[in-house]
Formats: sequence, structure tokens, C-alpha cells
Amino acid sequence: MQLHSTFLELLTFSTLMLLTPIEALFILRKWNPIFHFLLLCLLLLCFCLKSHLSKSRPVYLVDFSCFKSPSFCRVPFSTFLENASMFGSFDAESLDFMAKILLSSGQSEETYLPPALHYIPPKSHQQDSIGEAEMVLLPVMDDLLSKTEVSSGEIDILIVNCSGFCPSPALSSIIINRYKLRYDVKSYNLSGMGCSAGAIAIDLAQNLLKTHNNSYAVILSTEILSTGWYSGNERQKLLLNCVFRMGGAAILLTNKKEAGKSSKYKLFCSLRTQRAFEDRAYYSTIREEDSIGKLGVTLKRDLLQVAGETLRAHISILGQEILPIMEKLQYLFSMIRKKFVHKSGEIYVPNFKKVIQHFCLPTSGRPVIREIGKGLKLGDKDMEAALMTLHRFGNQSSSSLWYELAYIEAKERVKKGDKVWLLGMGSGPKSNSLIWECVRPIVGESNKGPWAGCIHRYPVPV
Repeated sequence: MQLHSTFLELLTFSTLMLLTPIEALFILRKWNPIFHFLLLCLLLLCFCLKSHLSKSRPVYLVDFSCFKSPSFCRVPFSTFLENASMFGSFDAESLDFMAKILLSSGQSEETYLPPALHYIPPKSHQQDSIGEAEMVLLPVMDDLLSKTEVSSGEIDILIVNCSGFCPSPALSSIIINRYKLRYDVKSYNLSGMGCSAGAIAIDLAQNLLKTHNNSYAVILSTEILSTGWYSGNERQKLLLNCVFRMGGAAILLTNKKEAGKSSKYKLFCSLRTQRAFEDRAYYSTIREEDSIGKLGVTLKRDLLQVAGETLRAHISILGQEILPIMEKLQYLFSMIRKKFVHKSGEIYVPNFKKVIQHFCLPTSGRPVIREIGKGLKLGDKDMEAALMTLHRFGNQSSSSLWYELAYIEAKERVKKGDKVWLLGMGSGPKSNSLIWECVRPIVGESNKGPWAGCIHRYPVPV
């Protein structure tokens, strides 16, 4: 790709260097204007050729798989609270606080925790965490390769994202070893990127596919919970014990031309923004020790405000890229009116539903989902996938977006030409958007994937 880019720049420079003196000669000799026209046509032809050659191939989402936890990992509220009371690390106030969080979280009694957290006290040893990673990642990898009929030897790029657990050898190396991937596979391991890491991994993969033609990229997205369990009594750190649950996803991307007919989606647009440059935003979510040395993730009181500011800046940039011209003009006029005419007036919120038909939102909690939906002027149907995923599976961090997409597919709502917006938000803070365009009808998914056997029960009131 570097040589390709250099060649295009050289072509542009050479064309200008050649045509400039020729045009000067035409002017000095006072030649017929037709020669100026021909020269202009040649210049336009060269720039069109450059534009055609520099255009990268589309990135297709062939298929994806989500992990369905075994029933023995289910953790009803009563079991969670009973076990927590027996750990010996939580006081009565902390237990009452976690009970309130569970009841107001929007989760059902059917979410899952890994086996290591069912022990009393919980196990958080290295080997237990590696066992949890294998328990989640290997089945989804097997399922993905089976349903796409792609062999492990055909994988050119491997990206594994897990925010809180980074062993050595890395999780990507564990996958390479287990599936005996090729010696030249491009492997990456993303850690510390929070709940938006799954969307970041897709963005990384699509950039790699720009430089590697005719390639397959596999993304494995999960969060290992056994290392993230907090056993102290600071309320700001107890929230994650209550809302984070087991999950994982495997995604296959490609830029192969022949995949255009068999794939589910084509990447229409991706966008990444962050606010780590601002101290207040940076410290809004941070992993640190409490006053007695116990490690946990602190969620500051102004987190929701920071998230709102981060999201507003993000969708403002995204809107410039994808919204129709009339929506852009309405937004611009409302900004001008607020600044110069009605300072108390409201700024127009663009209608993203004019471009996007389906929405997969962060499953950070019921109030957060509804607040994001309100900010984007979404209806209950638009927020349904996020609310139902939270209810059935809890917050699965970076992989939740794929359970939401699986929900929409299981309901057979995605039609050819529809666009789906996957919005990831994570610590940092970061906002990441993936907009996929459906390239073929998607049917028959109700009996597959994580929603098999229960999709008929949804939606439920939350």
C-alpha cells in the first residue's frame, strides 16, 4: 500500500510537472484554444485515474457469532446477593446498595457470571481468567468458522480485544496457538480500551484491510470478569460488580470482491472520537485502588455529564458525514439563531432516522439508554434492541453491540439496503460509530445465535 500511495503521488506530481511547461508554451506561442481544452481534458483524466486507483475496496461483514453462556453460569439476584453476603468482604450498606442497583439496572434474573465468580470467595487467579477467556472465545471462534466455511489457515488478520485482562502470552497468541494460524498472520491485542473496544477493533481491522487486499480479518471481542471483581466497600467501585456480565463475540470481515454477494453487511462509515485530553473527562472512569488497597473501577459522579458531552461532539461530526443536506442546514440555522437572535432557543437535533433504520446503543444501564435515545430523538422501537439485550444478558461491555444486532436479525427487521448504527462508548472517554449497510436479505436467524429459544418472549416491559 505504501508503494501504491507513493506511485499515485508520483503520478500526480509528474503530470503537473509535464503539463505546466506545455501550457506555458501554448500561451507564449498563442496556439489555438483547442490545445488548451485538450490539455485540460488530459489533466482531468489523470486526476480521475488517480481517484479510481486510490479508491479502496469495500469492507464486508461476512457474519458474526455471539457466545451463549451455559445455564450453570446463570446468576439470579438472590444468588448474587446471597453469595456476596458470604464472601466476607462487603458490609451491610454495600449489600443494600448492590441490591438497589440490581433492581433498578434493567437486567433480568437470567444474566451470567463466569464460574470463577460463583466460588466463595471468588477466584481471580491467572489460570481462572485464562480459563474464562477460553470458555468464551473458543466456542464463538468455532461457530464463526463453521457458519462462514472459512478455515483457520485463511485468516490473514486477527484482533482480540479485552479491556481488563492482558496475560502474557497475549489472548491473540492463545488463539493463534489453539487454531494453528499461519506464521504471517497479522495479530493484535487491544486492552484498556473499555466498552467501545469492539467498535475500535472493527475500525482497526478496516484500516488494515485497506493495506492488505483479498484478506480475511477475525475480531474477537470480550471482557474477562474474574479479574475485574471488586471486593471492597466504595460505592463508586461496586457498580461494575452489579451490571457487568459474561459475553463475547467473533466477527469476520473481508475485502474480497466475491464476498459482496454472500456477506451480510458492507461498512458504510466509521468514526472515532475521544476526550482524554480533558482532565475531568479522563478521570471520570478510572481503575485504581481504594483506601485499603483493593483494586476496582471508579465511576465518578459526573460520568453521565461527561458521556453526554462526548456523545454530542461525536454525533456532530458524524452528522456532517452522513446526514442529508436539509438536516445539516436546519442544524446550522438553529445554531445561528441561538447565537444571534434567540439565545434561549433550542438547537435543532438532526433526525438520524432519515439515514439510519436500526440502532445498537451502549448497554450501560436503562437510564443511560433512554437518555441517549432522548438525545437522538429515538422511539421505543429504536431503543428496543439495547434495552432487551441489557434485560436478557446484562452489560457485556464491548460485545453487547453484537447481541443487539443479533436481536434485530432474530426479529427479521433488517432489509436489504437498511443501515444499522452500532454506537460504542467507553472509558477514556471515547465514542465510536460503525454504520453498516445490509447487502442482502437476512432471514432465518430467529433459531440461531444467542436469542435462539427466547426471542419469542421479547420485547418485555422494562
